[in-house]
This record gives sequence, structure tokens and C-alpha cells, in this order.
Amino acid sequence: MIDKKYTRWHKFKIGLKSKYRLVILNDTTFGESFSLRLTPLSLIIGIAALTIVMTTLVISLVAFTPLREYIPGYGNVTERKLIVNLSTKADSLDQILTARDAYMNNLLNVLNEKIEPKPDKPKKDTTGKYKNANTNPTKNDKEFRNDFEKNKQSSIAVISNSKLNGLVDLIFFAPVKGLITTSYNISDEHYGTDLVTKADEFIKSTLDGTVIFTGFSAQDGYVIQIQHSNNITSIYKHCSDILKPIGNRVKAGEAIAVVGNSGEKSKGPHLHFELWYNGLPINPQEVVAF
Repeated sequence: MIDKKYTRWHKFKIGLKSKYRLVILNDTTFGESFSLRLTPLSLIIGIAALTIVMTTLVISLVAFTPLREYIPGYGNVTERKLIVNLSTKADSLDQILTARDAYMNNLLNVLNEKIEPKPDKPKKDTTGKYKNANTNPTKNDKEFRNDFEKNKQSSIAVISNSKLNGLVDLIFFAPVKGLITTSYNISDEHYGTDLVTKADEFIKSTLDGTVIFTGFSAQDGYVIQIQHSNNITSIYKHCSDILKPIGNRVKAGEAIAVVGNSGEKSKGPHLHFELWYNGLPINPQEVVAF
């Protein structure tokens, strides 16, 4: 009788399906306490299933419980607000102490009868030299200003409404989920889209990029700007907190700030979102699915 030759793969499959028995014996009586019949294939499947269950459990604990705050990289919005408030109060206290020190020094000088130094002589007023100067615009100045104002509006409108080749293949991530209250409008000098959403909502980066500016202004509140590829810049205004520092590399969909109501132009929790391409504003609603 000729022995049948098996390939390595066939031998491997036979080994996976070979049946084994795991037996636990009593050390005193040598009686069988527990036995389990299994194959290497069933053992591998069992370990894989257990790994999937444990991974799902760990991800659920991190995503839906406060345990995520103990993982490096996750922030607590409440604590960040508290830190910002404490920092503001510390700056105010420093200014108060500085003013109080100046007051006490002046009071001590008065009590010690120290003579106050002579004030500096005022600078000579030279405004009289130009009181007869003609400041009215000339004819050429008026023509240039009118031409500039007309071309400024038309050039921006044409570029913003055209199909830009550099944006066709890009997938923009919506920074927040909310209701659009004010759309992009060149004539009103509103170069972005206003999205109303709940306070303390995370703001996500619309594309991969690098943070190039974070700051605060009286009109726009806390602002963060991100530079993307293809000479695209995204701007996020009226934030309550900034989560990424300047120079930080971010991914599309990564949290970069928190929705707020900062700035004089803001009348409630919302995000003012702008997109700039090659130095000119474009309508975010043409490229982003809000």
C-alpha cells in the first residue's frame, strides 16, 4: 500500500482540527474533577473573541466614563475654564498690587518730605506748521479710490464663487454640528459661516494642518487659525477655550477648541467659521457639508 503524501498546509489544517482533552485531576484521589474537549482552532477562536470583548469594554470605558480624564491627552473643559479664570484673577491681583505699591511709595515720599522731581518740559507743538496744508483728495486720488473699491468687491466675488481646482479632491470635516444662522456674504463683509450649537461643544479641525495663531480680541473673542495644505487656512472665532497651542500638528476631526460666546460680535454660543484659499475668502458652505 502506497502512503499518501500530504502538503505542509494540509498537515497544518489537520493539526488545527485535531481534538485534545484538557483534564484536571484531584491531587489526592487522582479522580477527574474537570475535563474540556477542544481543538487548536477553537482555542484560537476563543482567544480572539475574548480579545475583541476586552478591547470593546476598554474603549467603552474610555469613551463614555470619566476614566478618560486620567489618560494623557484628554482634557477637562471645566478645569480648563477654572484655570483661565484663575489666571485672569492672578493678573488682576498683580496689577492691583503694583498700583498699591506705587501709592505707598508716593505716600512715604510725602511723609518724608521728599521733593518731587521737576516734570519734563513739554515737547514743542509743531502742528501749527501743517494747519494750512491742503488735505482734500485730488482728482486722481478720487478716481483711484473709486476704481479700487469696485475691483475689490468684484475680484473677491468671482474667485469665491468659482470652482477651485485645489479643493475638488479634498474632504472637509464639519467643525461642529449646529444650525446655520448667518451665511457667507461679501457685501456685508461677513467672510464666514455662523453655526449655533450648544455651549462647551468641541470644535474640530476641518483638515489636517498646523496651528499658526491663537489669541484674543475684543470683537472676535478667542480665535484659533490652522494652516492646511494647498494654501488653505481655516479660522475659528468666538471660542471659550483654546485646546491646541501654536505649532501643534492636528488631524482632521481632532478637537482644537470649545464653542463659546466670547467677543463683542457674539450674541450667544456659536462658532464663526472661515475658509481662506490663496489669501482670499471662500464660502465654507460650498465645500463643507454642515
